[in-house]
Amino acid sequence: MKKQHILLAVLVTAIWGLNFSVIKIGLESVDPLILAGIRFALSALPAVFFLKRPQVPWRYTIGYGLVFGVGLWGVVNLGIKAGVSSGIASLVLQFSAFLTIVLGAVVFRESLSRFQYLGIAVALAGLVSITFVTDGTVTIAGVALVLFGAIAWSVANVILKKAAPKEMLAFLVWSSLFSPLPLFLLDLAVNGTRGFVELPHQIGWAAIASLLFQAYPNTVLGYAVWNWLLREYPVSTVAPLSLLVPVFGVLGSVVIFNEALPPLKLVAGALMVIGLVIGLYGKRLTESQLATRLPSVSR
Repeated sequence: MKKQHILLAVLVTAIWGLNFSVIKIGLESVDPLILAGIRFALSALPAVFFLKRPQVPWRYTIGYGLVFGVGLWGVVNLGIKAGVSSGIASLVLQFSAFLTIVLGAVVFRESLSRFQYLGIAVALAGLVSITFVTDGTVTIAGVALVLFGAIAWSVANVILKKAAPKEMLAFLVWSSLFSPLPLFLLDLAVNGTRGFVELPHQIGWAAIASLLFQAYPNTVLGYAVWNWLLREYPVSTVAPLSLLVPVFGVLGSVVIFNEALPPLKLVAGALMVIGLVIGLYGKRLTESQLATRLPSVSR
């Protein structure tokens, strides 16, 4: 990759990691489901008027909007509100990579390698370790909700693979149309009208900035740039950089919310990242090392 494109990819991962702390800022005044609903309304509007509808069946566009908007980010917002720090949320959500692998094995009959099994085991050890953190940044309910969001993300990835849209940005924008209403109705069913009545008094400059960041730099711009990089370079070159997301997620939480990093939390985070490296890139790294060790063929 060109240096400027590497910097661009790192910038996107920084935005995605920082987004967890930005969400938490918005949650300080706005209900979780309403915050997610406004985010996806902004992601869809006004871009939907300028981008042609992607040429995929409606069931994929609607399904992705429901799963990605409601099942993933609506639930992750609830998890952060339930007491999980933004740094821990960014770590736990990365477990979706393994859930996607497992779901892909079921749906697409893809076989799992020994590296993927080992990576899942190591990451699970990290996930279990996180539940023993007692500094007030972890709750069982919060971790469970974020883990549910990770499951939803894996389902969204399968929908995306089946849809295979050529116009990725248009697909994201149009699918976002189907997230706000279910999120608003769900909040109405759970909390009544209180959140909507109080919303005009809750939307301060911090909440507005949080929503604008989530909708445009994070969702629209971030995914547009990332997918452009995936078109320009091999997936094997771009994808590993996504491991920086939880790193920036934790750093953002430390800087913005002064989150402490006791040894147990560091070990748990390290186990999850190492598990991701083993599961996603272990086979490739091993083959690369073996290739370099093999004696060169005589001329």
